[in-house]
Amino acid sequence: MAFCNSRFVVVLLALLVCRVAHSESVDVMVEVEFAHADKHRAVSIQSSGAVVWLNSILPDPPDAAPAGHFRLVQKDKSFSPHLLVVPLGSSVDFPNMDPFFHNVFSQYNGKRFDLGLYETGNSKSVRFDHEGVSYIFCNIHPEMSAVVISLATPYVGVSSAKGKIEIHNVPAGTYEMRVWAEGVDPKQLNELNRRVRITSAQTDLGVIKLVENGVAAHKNKYGQDYFPDRDTTY
Repeated sequence: MAFCNSRFVVVLLALLVCRVAHSESVDVMVEVEFAHADKHRAVSIQSSGAVVWLNSILPDPPDAAPAGHFRLVQKDKSFSPHLLVVPLGSSVDFPNMDPFFHNVFSQYNGKRFDLGLYETGNSKSVRFDHEGVSYIFCNIHPEMSAVVISLATPYVGVSSAKGKIEIHNVPAGTYEMRVWAEGVDPKQLNELNRRVRITSAQTDLGVIKLVENGVAAHKNKYGQDYFPDRDTTY
């Protein structure tokens, strides 16, 4: 009987140790470095704006970050902020603060929508219920662009101007690391996907080297080129 009790205690302690190890949370560090595909050209984008996130591979992953409410303001023929990372299911308002019409749309990856034409002082909203990267444009002004990344995982970080990324409160475990940066070929980004093991002794994921190819020109919502520049009040 004493042997059975001792064995039970050992098993119980092992389960408790595993649970504590799994619940342990750490801050994860990553660094990104940009280079240009053409070595004779300077990098045109800063080290800020790269996004790294960790997807748990556990069958019972941690709870997702709660959905929220965000804004992408249209002002001076631009979107502000240019990059927005939101929890899956969040709503984003697109207020028009310019004294002319805008037509916000996204027809590429991520959430697809077309808000139609609306004037200054009005606002329309989109719920980002599809995980992924959404490229946002205006059907009137080709210079306007933004990116909304909607993620189910709460473990995400955006690089600073120095290329530093911090992902806070990550439980110890195994994850799939994903990377996104504007102007970088999607094939290269896919090749950076890898499994990483996070522990109290392993919190630095090293340096991620990204090669910028430039941002390609986009079409309007009809899949056509934008009209040539012309003198207008909008």
